[in-house]
Amino acid sequence: MEAPADGLDLGDLRRVTPVSREWGYDRGGPIDRRYIEPFLERHASDIAGAVLEVQEPDYSRRFGAGRVTRSDVVDLDPANPRATLVSDLRAAANIPSDTYDCVILTQTIHVIDDMPAVAAEVARILKPGGVLLATLPAASRVCVEYGEDGDFWRVTAAGARAVFARAFPHDHLEIESLGNVLVNAAFMFGLGAGELTPDEYGFSDPYYPALITVRARKPRPPAVAGILLYHRVADSTGSDVHRPWHYHPDRAQTQPPPAACVLRRCRA
Repeated sequence: MEAPADGLDLGDLRRVTPVSREWGYDRGGPIDRRYIEPFLERHASDIAGAVLEVQEPDYSRRFGAGRVTRSDVVDLDPANPRATLVSDLRAAANIPSDTYDCVILTQTIHVIDDMPAVAAEVARILKPGGVLLATLPAASRVCVEYGEDGDFWRVTAAGARAVFARAFPHDHLEIESLGNVLVNAAFMFGLGAGELTPDEYGFSDPYYPALITVRARKPRPPAVAGILLYHRVADSTGSDVHRPWHYHPDRAQTQPPPAACVLRRCRA
């Protein structure tokens, strides 16, 4: 077969094996970190209070600064010395609901076979107003640590939205697609992060995503509105005075509402 007239010179990349099988660690660091870490830095203010991370607390410490008051690490492996919790994120019954202000899940959920279950559990253990910061690969080699039978998913922006919208309201989701064909090729070949330029990282093509970022916020419950009632009563001198009476729809009442009153809406 003849090469096309405008054929490219693939040079060192005309090969069927990667340049490195070490995720780029031996060439200056993984390419995907050039998207993951700026994403966390942009949302560093979310990393505060009680924070849960998987396997190690590196990002909680790096981006949480002095805002983190409790740092937990969850792992399925009880042999992990950094884990403060041993649990399965598909059904983390030993983690109480409404526990964390922030959960960090970077490059994690794709090696769990039931992603919707994880999303639902994270929503459960977040406090109202709490935030999930997650990243997922859209294109990546198979993870060596988990092997061919343990690395399950690659996700598009639409796929991430379908998964997380089951657990979080649509208007509480921020999903972004990052990367392009060059970034993908370099990552697959095992090149290092420093071998691409900022401009090459900065261009994102939604049809060739490398990484998907997700920021999901658990809704706060709506404020309960009370009704403040003023009714006219006569005091011992016979003059009229206004006395307040508070009504809350979810509390037992000590007296019925008066027949004639002025209603004012107030927030609980």
